[in-house]
Amino acid sequence: MTDPTPLASGPVVIGGSTGFMGQYLIPHLQSAGREVITISRSGADISWGDQAAIDRAVDGASLVIGLAGKSVNCRYTPENRAAIFRSRLDTTSSLSSAIARAASPPPLWINSSTATIYRHAEERPMTESSGEIGTGFSVEVAKAWERALFADDLPHTRRVALRSAIVLGHGGVLGPLKNLARLGLGGAQHDGRWPISRARRAAGTAHRPGARRGRQRFSWVHVEDIARIIDFLEVTPTLDGPVNAASPNPTDNADFMATVRRVLGVRIGPPMPRWMLELGAIAIRTETELILKSRWVIPEKLTVAGFEFAYPDLEDALRESFDLERVR
Repeated sequence: MTDPTPLASGPVVIGGSTGFMGQYLIPHLQSAGREVITISRSGADISWGDQAAIDRAVDGASLVIGLAGKSVNCRYTPENRAAIFRSRLDTTSSLSSAIARAASPPPLWINSSTATIYRHAEERPMTESSGEIGTGFSVEVAKAWERALFADDLPHTRRVALRSAIVLGHGGVLGPLKNLARLGLGGAQHDGRWPISRARRAAGTAHRPGARRGRQRFSWVHVEDIARIIDFLEVTPTLDGPVNAASPNPTDNADFMATVRRVLGVRIGPPMPRWMLELGAIAIRTETELILKSRWVIPEKLTVAGFEFAYPDLEDALRESFDLERVR
């Protein structure tokens, strides 16, 4: 792969810099000699409430990256649902307003989205050109987030909605999975029937039974490839709009959990039935949709443009993430 142009040298503004991806991107960009300006609710150069400072940071920046948003790893109560929407839409609107007012607007704005925007898919993969948008609360969040990204007229700024699959790396989603596997609870997560209340049905927050015996598809991407995708987008001006950030080699839940156990050297991992998953989700304040929805996503645009993944294969990505063997 040959980069058509070198990376720009201007400042990079990261909104939502204290999360898993932001904390990886900051040293990645700084190691390339880039100045990084961070925005977050706390622990950053600028707070989200200071619009004047955001305006100054964005004006003259070469790249804006929007990552802010309350984690969806929570119970979908009315309060949490409102916070999930608000944290994404308000911060995206703040960046958009700053870009619109800039005398020297950034040439590229990459904003987080999610591969969850696609429907539950068991029979074929979802691409940017042929993927079908799903339904339910999580999909509505993703749709609103992308609408906010593309809402304003920003003629001098290319915009990309980065539809990321589950991001692997040190920490993140793999921390709890590592502990569960070592306790002998690292088996496949099996779907099945579970009562759905009228309120959850109306809110679109309950997962309806789908793939059986852990065959729900599992699309993933290593955090290093997220950073490299951002670099690639910056030097590939033909890419805009939605871009799937996912390994070209998705798996399914049963194989994913089996690979986790194999990498960790854990021999036992009985399947986890739906009723057990639901009770566990209530106990740890999360939702089973996060593990039972079949996410089958392929990075069509990146592949056609010539992007090469550093971690295309799951076992290599897991070994690096668990720090058991440096394969790259």
